[in-house]
Amino acid sequence: MGFEKEQVLQVLRSAQRVAEQAEVFLLSSRSTQIQFEANELKQVQGKERSSIALRIFRAGRIGFATASGGGGLEALIDMAVETSRFGGPASFQFPSHHDYSEVSVFDSEVPEIAMETMVEAGKELIAKITSHTSGILCDVEVTKGTSSVSIMNSQGGEGTYDKSFFSLSLEGILVQDTDMLFVGDSESSCRPLGSVDGLAARVIGQLEMAKGRAALSAGVLPVIFTPLGVASVLLSPMVLALNGKTVFEGASPLMGKLGQQVFDKGLSLWDDATVEYGVRSCPFDDEGVPGQRLRLIANGVVTEFFYDLRTAALTGTRSTGSGRRASGGIPVPGVSSLILSEGDVSFESMVQDMKEGLIVEHVIGA
Repeated sequence: MGFEKEQVLQVLRSAQRVAEQAEVFLLSSRSTQIQFEANELKQVQGKERSSIALRIFRAGRIGFATASGGGGLEALIDMAVETSRFGGPASFQFPSHHDYSEVSVFDSEVPEIAMETMVEAGKELIAKITSHTSGILCDVEVTKGTSSVSIMNSQGGEGTYDKSFFSLSLEGILVQDTDMLFVGDSESSCRPLGSVDGLAARVIGQLEMAKGRAALSAGVLPVIFTPLGVASVLLSPMVLALNGKTVFEGASPLMGKLGQQVFDKGLSLWDDATVEYGVRSCPFDDEGVPGQRLRLIANGVVTEFFYDLRTAALTGTRSTGSGRRASGGIPVPGVSSLILSEGDVSFESMVQDMKEGLIVEHVIGA
């Protein structure tokens, strides 16, 4: 059983009696997941959950509490009041009313996808990979679901939206003598994916590139990163350096470099919360601040860090609509859909021009 809107309103009204400001965040979701292990159907699992989070400002400090499953509302306010005794300073204001722009994140076809259709998609994907490479063992997950987000606060801020999601992922392992080859990729959208062909083609491409065994010469060699390689090796540390919290704590190598040319002029990076049917897109973030297309790096120049409300206040700037909650917890700065500018040379051309070198698809370990 989930939380009703009237219950949420009652929590907000009650919290306002004991706090200077209050905010209620409600998240509910329902999903179905099909899992294949070692090429065989393993399980079909359905999940349903709901949670409510209360954040208050009391005596100049932040209090926070959560409850799940539709119960525990009576103690929620008491817990928030108690934690405010030890909370950080309330150095920001909750946002007031906004007219949010429409962002397409829900497709009514997703919840109607039959379980049998999902099972067949998993079987078809495995069949395409195993017919190309015998002996490979594939783990596949096919997931569909819907979620609902609502937020309201004592300053008049209020918003709600529904989201659908569908994802397909494959991880394969091929053992040959003492060698182990790992391949894999995934796709996700707020809309039905329709076909497994694109994902299968990318994994088969990985298998083709790894067909031959090569001895690498010693010395300095060129390296080409695939899109997955860029995400694995470069984007994660770059995003951490652009995080306003990291900057405030003095741990970012980009601290003090706003407006400076740090990267090659060919590099531009955006964080876009408005991408249509993107699984991380939203009309507003988890604090009620409107989502936006944020240019973090422009032609190699660091142009913006991303902030939630609290971190923005601590650094004397504004929130960029980047407040993100993990399972309805306390908001922290986070990203939506990262978009990297295109280069001038195709991947195929780079490979053809490289006589000897490395192609990095993914890295493991420290």
